[in-house]
Amino acid sequence: MRKETIADHKQEHGRKVLGVLPILYPKEILTALDILAVEVWGPPGPPRGASAGRIQTYVCPVVRNAMAFLTDGGAESVDGLLIPHTCDSLQGLATVLPDFGHWKKPLFRFIHPKGERRQSTEGYMKNELKSLTKDLEAFSGRSVSSEALWRAIRLHRDIDGLRAELLQKREQLPFGARELYTLLRRGEWLWPEDHLAELKEAAKRLGEGAPQKGVPVFLSGIVPEPMNIFDALEQAGARIVGDDYAALSRRILPTPATMKNNGDPFDALTELAFSAPPCSTRASLVDFRRARLLDSVKASGAKGVIFHIVKFCEPELFDLPHMTKALSERKIPYLVVESELEAELSGQTVTRLEAFVETAMRA
Repeated sequence: MRKETIADHKQEHGRKVLGVLPILYPKEILTALDILAVEVWGPPGPPRGASAGRIQTYVCPVVRNAMAFLTDGGAESVDGLLIPHTCDSLQGLATVLPDFGHWKKPLFRFIHPKGERRQSTEGYMKNELKSLTKDLEAFSGRSVSSEALWRAIRLHRDIDGLRAELLQKREQLPFGARELYTLLRRGEWLWPEDHLAELKEAAKRLGEGAPQKGVPVFLSGIVPEPMNIFDALEQAGARIVGDDYAALSRRILPTPATMKNNGDPFDALTELAFSAPPCSTRASLVDFRRARLLDSVKASGAKGVIFHIVKFCEPELFDLPHMTKALSERKIPYLVVESELEAELSGQTVTRLEAFVETAMRA
């Protein structure tokens, strides 16, 4: 499906296609320049191809799989690559890919600031956004206007608004978690206007859902891979009432105050970047992230929390002890499940999920 979408946008619309590594990047700029973003999350399954062993086994599988996928020709249909500075491993990939991976197409880097918001980091972010825009203008052969950027900003705010509504009201939908998250993740490669149309159709079905049964659980992590974790939890008697996935809820951004006027769109984009929910990949203060998790769990009515962690994801693992301690102090059951982006959950992991659901049921 992705290959067909890429071919259609290149042949029918004349658009450039940019492969994008996770997680946070200014998608509005790409949309304004008529560039299709196609995100690369691994892909799932064991690393394949001649480059499968070029990244150490103790490095995040998102990076290991991406290295193998990109150098083995898996992304030949894209015209370039964008790698945000999400973590040291992805920054390292941006460094070694042209040399050891023989990547010859344009490669762009987006280095967003980490930690607390300050005047200096605001200025840095704005300059990074402008610098990336200039590079992508040359890449696309187009110039971006303030009007085009504002249209893209508003388009993506509409998308985020619907994504937030569908997640918040998920129990009113006539389909389960697997279908909902599949729909939301289609935004990783669909043209934004097409994705918005799908979300609008789904929102029309709010209120059609029947009361759901099952033990309410909350999910946290980087990315829901493998996706059959939703099937396993449903079969174990659980229902998902909330998530804190970096690939999903942590990327839903509120509308910035600067959108109230048609000033400098880069001010709005800068405001957006700093309005994102606390996330380990931006080195947010763990106190803020812990408070957000606890508030979300309480609001959702979850009886337990599952940390669905990508193995060797250092930013997420740094925060994990603080999160689990806070849950333990409040006697909220939790389970930590590590993923190597395998195609399917192992039988052992499924058994652990089943046992956890039983524990949470008695909580």
